[in-house]
Amino acid sequence: MSFSPLLSNLIESLQALPGVGRKTAQRMALSLLEKTPDKAARLASDIEEALEKVGRCAQCRNLTEAEICLICEDRRRDQSVLCIVETPMDVMAVESAGSFRGKYFVLYGKLSPLDGVGPEDIGIDQLLKMVLAEGVEEVILATNLTVEGEATAHYICEQLRRLNLDHPIKLSRIAQGVPTGGELEYVDGNTLSQAFAGRKAYS
Repeated sequence: MSFSPLLSNLIESLQALPGVGRKTAQRMALSLLEKTPDKAARLASDIEEALEKVGRCAQCRNLTEAEICLICEDRRRDQSVLCIVETPMDVMAVESAGSFRGKYFVLYGKLSPLDGVGPEDIGIDQLLKMVLAEGVEEVILATNLTVEGEATAHYICEQLRRLNLDHPIKLSRIAQGVPTGGELEYVDGNTLSQAFAGRKAYS
């Protein structure tokens, strides 16, 4: 079936969403235009506003409308423990588990030389400055347990060990309960809680 140019553009744009194939994108597009045009207009407005106003936290790089996100602003959280994750979805997954009360740093990816992703692309310099400035005592490496995630965790550990710190820093890695090759956003809250509670010193 052929669609008009504008409808085809909408279907193609919807396919950019995670887990949305062409058939699903077609159903979504037709439903939005045929059954819920008011909701479609609201959706378009919300997306436009979010693109304009949502950016990265100046400290942890998580998504926020403010310069500093609510997590970084919360002084009740443990300022000495920093959890490093790959994406904002990982922050949401860990927060949903409810067992971690420290701070975060979001990489927005992982090292992948074949894809041209280097340390500067995932904010390593900003991370090192954060550790130096805020007296972090423990860094939890919660990158995904994939080959690239493990390589990224190893690289970060090496960079942290080279810092001229006036106090020892503990490096730990989540492991227990999280399957090899697994991604945090798909792991249930109970398993994530166990993974943080059973984290191991990074060798």
